[in-house]
Amino acid sequence: MLTILLFPLAFLLTLTHAYANPGACTGDCNVHDLSVLQRSSDGKYYRFSTGNRITIASAPSLTGPWTNRGAAIPSGSSIDLPGAEDLWAPSVHKVGTSYILYYSVSEFGSQTSAIGYATSTSLDAGTWTDHGRTGIASSPAKPYNAIDAALLTTSSGEQYLSFGSFWAGLYQVRMNAGATAPAGAPSYQIAYNATGSHSVEGAYMFAYGGYYYLTFSSGVCCGYDAGRPAKGEEYKIMVCRSASATGGFVDKSGKACKASGGSVLLQSHDKVYGPGGQGVFTDSSQGLVLYYHYVDTSVGYADGQKRFGWNKLSWSGGWPVV
Repeated sequence: MLTILLFPLAFLLTLTHAYANPGACTGDCNVHDLSVLQRSSDGKYYRFSTGNRITIASAPSLTGPWTNRGAAIPSGSSIDLPGAEDLWAPSVHKVGTSYILYYSVSEFGSQTSAIGYATSTSLDAGTWTDHGRTGIASSPAKPYNAIDAALLTTSSGEQYLSFGSFWAGLYQVRMNAGATAPAGAPSYQIAYNATGSHSVEGAYMFAYGGYYYLTFSSGVCCGYDAGRPAKGEEYKIMVCRSASATGGFVDKSGKACKASGGSVLLQSHDKVYGPGGQGVFTDSSQGLVLYYHYVDTSVGYADGQKRFGWNKLSWSGGWPVV
């Protein structure tokens, strides 16, 4: 009888994924919509995030101590749109011998948006030059919202920028060699959630093991201190994959990402609530690392209390696992 009772319990446990808790963080660990990378010249870590005209923090280790170093674009953007003084969702990438920082100019809930960029040779505060528009913008006449940009460079050197939030979902466009403007071809849809408010945003792509992985955030992102959504409707990190960098993304069940597909990579668990705003980078010692912001329920639910989270990625059946 005991064996019979234990069997269904063991079976259920195999169906339940226990997420690893976030890695340690010391110092300045409050953050929202972040981008993390490690400088190859000296191994120093840099983190860029929404707020204070793109906040730069740095640390000798991924665990910290993180120190606020100031604003990347202290004078605000040269883009003449509402939101030029309150820049969002930075994404920083190395292109050639320098770095490019994409940022969003918009207001919350608005489709009047543009993606701008700045460049630096070192990542440090005081070294960034703002160049304004990339040429990717949106209005109510467009199917997408031009925010949340992130760059993918393929092994053959092609550059693709993903972007989008709600409306008709996530889009992609091929960029020129410097990744500063579209290469001329039109943008195209790579993911869409047909249900509810079409809550997909924050695309980030990376390559591994012969596939391109598309991660994105889905659900209600913010304002949890004022009122939390129905259970399971809060932010979570999703993933699809394709053998091509430019489309055909499907989830673990084979459902197309353009047809509301997406498998959960990380969701609320333990004291972690509403993880999202994610990206992936290659750490010199840990390999592929997923980073994100989240609410620590033992601390508080306000947007300003969100924390820096990170986990080393593991793999199961060709899919990333936290």
